[in-house]
Formats: sequence, C-alpha cells, structure tokens
Amino acid sequence: MVVLCEKCGFSATIGSPVSDNALLICKENMADSDEPMVVEGGAGDGEWEGRWNHIQKFLERPGPFTHPDFEASSESLQFMLETCKVLIIGAGGLGCELLKDVALSGFHNIHVVDMDTIDLSNLNRQFLFRLKDVGQPKAGVAADFINTRIPGCCVVPHFKKIQDFDETFYRQFHIIVCGLDSVIARRWMNGMLLSLLVYEDGVVDPSSIIPLIDGGTEGFKGNARVILPGITACIDCTLELYPPQINFPMCTIASMPRLPEHCVEYVRMLLWPKDKPFGGIHEFDISLLFNINMCVCVCVCVCVCVCVCVCVCVCVCIDTVGLDGDDPEHIKWVYQRSLERAAEFSITGVTYRLTQGVVKRIIPAVASTNAVIAAACATEVFKIASSAYAPLNNYMVFNDVDGLYTYTFEAERKDNCSACSQVPLDMRFSSSSTLQEVLDYLTESSYLQMKSPAITASVEGKNKTLYLQTVASIEQRTRPNLSKTLKELGLADGQELAVADVTTPQTMLFRLSFTS
Repeated sequence: MVVLCEKCGFSATIGSPVSDNALLICKENMADSDEPMVVEGGAGDGEWEGRWNHIQKFLERPGPFTHPDFEASSESLQFMLETCKVLIIGAGGLGCELLKDVALSGFHNIHVVDMDTIDLSNLNRQFLFRLKDVGQPKAGVAADFINTRIPGCCVVPHFKKIQDFDETFYRQFHIIVCGLDSVIARRWMNGMLLSLLVYEDGVVDPSSIIPLIDGGTEGFKGNARVILPGITACIDCTLELYPPQINFPMCTIASMPRLPEHCVEYVRMLLWPKDKPFGGIHEFDISLLFNINMCVCVCVCVCVCVCVCVCVCVCVCIDTVGLDGDDPEHIKWVYQRSLERAAEFSITGVTYRLTQGVVKRIIPAVASTNAVIAAACATEVFKIASSAYAPLNNYMVFNDVDGLYTYTFEAERKDNCSACSQVPLDMRFSSSSTLQEVLDYLTESSYLQMKSPAITASVEGKNKTLYLQTVASIEQRTRPNLSKTLKELGLADGQELAVADVTTPQTMLFRLSFTS
C-alpha cells in the first residue's frame, strides 16, 4: 500500500525501509494543514483491501488467552466499526491520545466531551491542536482533526460539562473512557453510571452495566483501571488513592513563608483582591468611566447631573477582575509580586512557570506517559468490545521515574462504599455534637472528600434543609444551624440524613447513630 502526501508529493510504501523517514518529512509539511492523506487504491468510502487485517487476526481465530464468552467471527469487527458507541471524556493531553488510539483501533462511532478551550501551553503535548486553534473548543477541534485524518471515523464533539447531560445521553454508549484531571468529575461520572444500574431481586442486571475505563497521569506516573459498575470496585471505593488537593496554611503564607509556592499563594490569595490590579478605580477619572462598560456609560449619560447616582452606579458595575491563569498580564503581575515577596524572605525558586503552575493548579504532564496510559485504556476498550481477551482485573500502575515499573492488582470493592453499597452509611456522633462537626466530617473524611455538602432531614414529618451553601440566600438562612446541636435540630438516633454534593449526581443517605 502506497501513502502519498498531497502537500509535498512524497510517497512511500508502508513497511518499506524509507517509510519512517517519509512520515517524518511529511509531519513537518502537514503541521499546519488540514488536508487528509490520500491512500492509493482505496475505495471511495475510505476503506481499502487489508485495512483491518491486523485486527481480524485477533477476532477471527481463537487463542489461549481469549475470554470464555469469545466466539471467533467477523461479526465482532462489524460491531466495532458500525455499532459500538464509545464516549471519551476529556480532550486534553490524555484525551488526544485516547481519541487517536480508539479511532485507529477500529471504533468509528465516538463522542468526545470537553468543556475547555485550547491554550497556547497545550500545544507541546496535545498533538491534535495547532497554533491557529488557540481559543477554540478542544472537543470540536479534536473531532475535526480525527474525522479528517482517519477515513470512515465519525467523532461527535460536545463543548459542555459532563453535568450538562442526563441519563438518556449516557445510556446510549457501550463503553465510557475517562481522561480527566479532576477527582470531582471522576466521582460524578462514577455516580452517574451507578445510577443507571437496574437491580432484580438485589442482583444487578448485566445489560444495564456500562463499563468505565479510567486513566490518569501525573509526570512520569500513571494508572489505568477498568470499572464494571455494581460488580467491581468503583471510584469511591478507592477514594483514598486520590489525596486531597494541597492547601497551604494561611498563617504560613502570611507570616512564615518557606517555599516559593508560599510566595505565589500569598500574592494570589491576599495581594490580588487587595490591590485589584486589573479592576477598581482609585482616582476619579471621567474618561475611565466611558471605557469600563456600557452599563456605566449609560448611567453617566442619564444621571450626569446627579453625582450621587453616578457614584452608586460606578460602585455596582466596577468589581475586582478575577485572576485568570490564562492571561499573560495577570500571571506577569503575580510573578513580579511573588519575586518581591521571595526576596523579602530570602527564598529562591520563584519562576514564571512555577507561578503559572500554582495559579492554575497545573498537574505535571509528560507526553510519553500520556501515550502509555492511553494505549492501555484503548486496549481495554478493544478487549471489552470484542471479548477477544479478558479485561484488566482491574487496576494497573505505571511508573518510569527510575527505570520502568508496572504493577497490576485487583482493587477491592468496599461493602460500605458511599457510592455503590446501596445501603445508608452509618454516621456516629454524640447528640451534643453540632451540625458544623457533621459538615467537617463530610468534607475532611478521606473516603468521602465532599466539597459543598447540602444536608436535609425529615423533622416532625417535614423535609427540612439543615444547611445549603451553594445558594447564598439559603446559606445565610441556614447558617445559624451550624452552631446548633443535633438534638436542638430535632434529630433522633437512627434518623436518616440526605446529603447532596457536587461530587455525585445522586443523593447519599446516612444513618445517624448517637454515641453515649
């Protein structure tokens, strides 16, 4: 088979000694081109003889490692090409690799969800994007790239959050693959798939199970895992493996900084809202009023004779500009102030790169690690879709910090898992404990790690919201409950509390047990 580059006219036969050099030459020529490669002798529909020979060898003959349910036939390939729908969540460093690997493995019906846009810093490892794509949605650009380069593949992009979709959307997929950098998003997706399960006499219906393949990387370390909701350990069963985000104590940041990160955090948390470098007016300048926004301009025109009204409007409309980690001017300001802070305490190591990493909470990324973990995840997609081989059981760890190390183990399902146990969790407190103590337990517990829990209970036959912090008006109304004891709130021993949180689409139930 001959590959011809329309850009430079160079051609080579796949498998020949010069083919690798040809591809290297063409890579540079095609860097800024959207034109697809042409395969001589190919059919009009993008297929050509022998295209799937390498996959057919796995699907059309048995082997010693095949799954017990595997039946050698050509139908498995047709299922992958025409029927199987795969959802890939995330189109970043890991997501780009996943899209490429899954599409080249023979899956043509792919959806990708990502809520981010392309940043200049993404281009060094997220190879589906080019300089002209900066500012565009990752999902859309990645889908267009794959659809253009891989004949017959149909990638549908969704520039949304995963929380924007309902059960109907997720139920249409055969396999879901996560390439996320957020534990909260992982837990939400885990909860959604658990909510889709159907139970008959306490036993999960296999047809309602949507396998979840989760991959994650950090520097030279990574992991891949296979989750069968309701059968194997879920994300929350192994929540202790995801340590809480590191937050520096405010007293250390303010008075005793020791690390360069402390200096950056000081500027981010204290100086930025105080100095308002890109928002707020310190001296009255009528020319500035007409450049802030249309709202102020209209108010000045209408109320030019009423100074008090103008002042009120200005106060309402002018607010502190939030720190944007993708704005070079914002990062430059934080960097310069961080250097001053570091010099004051004789701290070295503050760099522009470090400043941006602290502000954006950037997780170190290495392209080779992304490639390895994505390949592992794509292999599991192939094994599950075809039953050609038994899937991973169920957790693989990869580490190449010092040499190469991989390890596979079976993560165990917890009987009291907050997500998949199907029973209310016990919560033990004294009747004299306050609601604030309950809230602290929900957020600080290593196996719950909630972010903004809303607590409700049935009191005197009525559902009562004990505390809700996501809505300002309700938070203000329920805040006094935090200092009240559980007994004062009318709660009894054995009573159930319903807790909702951003980490899961489901409401979790807790059984309150009073200790003596």
